[in-house]
Amino acid sequence: MLVAGGCFWCVEADLEKLPGVKRVVSGYAGGETENPTYDTYASGGHREVVEVTYDPTLVSYEQILIYALKHMDPTDDDGSFGDRGDYYSPAFYYETDEERAIIDRLIAEVNESGPYEKPLAIDIETRPTFWPAEEYHQDYYKGPVSRLQYKFYRRASGRDQFIESHWGEDTDATLPWRADASS
Repeated sequence: MLVAGGCFWCVEADLEKLPGVKRVVSGYAGGETENPTYDTYASGGHREVVEVTYDPTLVSYEQILIYALKHMDPTDDDGSFGDRGDYYSPAFYYETDEERAIIDRLIAEVNESGPYEKPLAIDIETRPTFWPAEEYHQDYYKGPVSRLQYKFYRRASGRDQFIESHWGEDTDATLPWRADASS
């Protein structure tokens, strides 16, 4: 599955922490050009995305969407935090009508019950061709030197502060009002 939530370094780092996720690859999708690179993806109309491989017996498609949504600014259609432009805007991709219905229901539910002051601005699109990013972008947050650059970038971006202001410590793959409704 593909998800876009701003800087792919951050989306990859967060989704790799979700139990049941086997692999997350940073890359590009949605543009008009073939074989985009970091230098050409924006001009080719691509978005920074991650491709998620997961074990559906441990985590569901919807849970991955919830987790991703809680780790981005899903209300900003013009970019993500300090990164501006459609190539950093949030998007959920689907391959089947069932996946599309899951996305539609989730967005409606979060708009109705969620913590945001604005409606969600997540683009919903059919899954396009995925192009893996260059090797140096993969697991960027883990590299010996890039780890420090990543930590600085993430702190300066305001991402963690935004997440905490809307979700507090509740950043798992569940929605708190569902638990409230069932009890």
